[in-house]
Amino acid sequence: MFSSRLPATLAPNAISRALDLSRAKGVPLLDLTETNPTSVGLPYPAELAAMLGGVDSHRYAPDPAGLLSAREAVAREYAGRGADVDPSRIVLTASTSEAYAFLFKLLCDPGDHVLVPQPSYPLFDSLTQLEGVVARPYRLDYHGQWSIDRDSVDRALSDRTRAILLVSPNNPTGSMLRGDDLEWLVERAAGRIALIADEVFSGYPLRPGADAASCIGEHRALTFVLGGLSKSAGLPQMKLGWIVADGPRGDVAQALSRLEIIADTYLSVSTPVQLAAPALLSAGRDVRAQIHQRLVNNLAQLDRLVGPDSSATVLSPEGGWSVVLRVPATESEEHLVLRLLQEERVVIHPGFFFDFPDEAYLVASLLPDPAVFDQAMSRVLAAVDGRRVA
Repeated sequence: MFSSRLPATLAPNAISRALDLSRAKGVPLLDLTETNPTSVGLPYPAELAAMLGGVDSHRYAPDPAGLLSAREAVAREYAGRGADVDPSRIVLTASTSEAYAFLFKLLCDPGDHVLVPQPSYPLFDSLTQLEGVVARPYRLDYHGQWSIDRDSVDRALSDRTRAILLVSPNNPTGSMLRGDDLEWLVERAAGRIALIADEVFSGYPLRPGADAASCIGEHRALTFVLGGLSKSAGLPQMKLGWIVADGPRGDVAQALSRLEIIADTYLSVSTPVQLAAPALLSAGRDVRAQIHQRLVNNLAQLDRLVGPDSSATVLSPEGGWSVVLRVPATESEEHLVLRLLQEERVVIHPGFFFDFPDEAYLVASLLPDPAVFDQAMSRVLAAVDGRRVA
């Protein structure tokens, strides 16, 4: 009766069931999975609340690509980072997820393939399945720093591959795209495969290598770079994302013409948020600075907590909002996460949520209140080392 694009079963897993039970009982929890910037005690500028109400949105005059004033504001954001972006190559969406959906519609027929990094955000499984697209993984490997396993890319490529997805900084590994990896991928993609670069966390460098690269301005292969207010301004509730198209002139022109048809079919971005976009992006810079400082401070505290005798290892993130801990595989990740929840009252993600190929890994957000982060991570490290926190 229902589409096979949806999961065959909707039953929650053991960790979700245990978490729901703890919350239903009112158990106080220390949450290391919190990634909502509006819920972690950050002060937001008071005028943000008035910005949507202060715009004149009584007239509806939609542009499929988005209002020019909003696209120009996005272009100015990139200019502030030293990148020259033409507003005519920007398409606004209601979210990054919708941007992916638009691009899969643009590039893929049902059953076509897109390559996705592994480990990475589990939303890709849903986004590809809902569009009738096959996600084929390629590996990210860690050897002191993360890099693309090029052999895995070659194995995943097929005559039905339409796009390679890049996430930089990656969620959850915090890894950034290496310059030489980008050069290699462009050679593979030019003229036949598009690159989709999710750079929503690009405003949050932590300790990037000198060879970290952005796909903004990449003109040799058809390239789409994604961003949005959710991360760039810490405003997930405003629901505004964007696609920046680049590449060979003819390919870009054809892509934008077709994207216009897709976007015009939905016209999903609200007029008020588009009109307010210049002010929201400007005010959001202060929010981004606060978030960035929170991330840096929590990562520094984690470095202090993980001493030389700890059995846990921090897989050093180069950017983004998350951090990965490698821990001894003395028990399954599921058992460890359940034990942390039930005995230590700490919520943390297991690595298998993000398709880590082996065990054992834990994934934590760097966004929580510092006092919560310190207490929760102290409990996690003590439990992993077989100690108790006083």
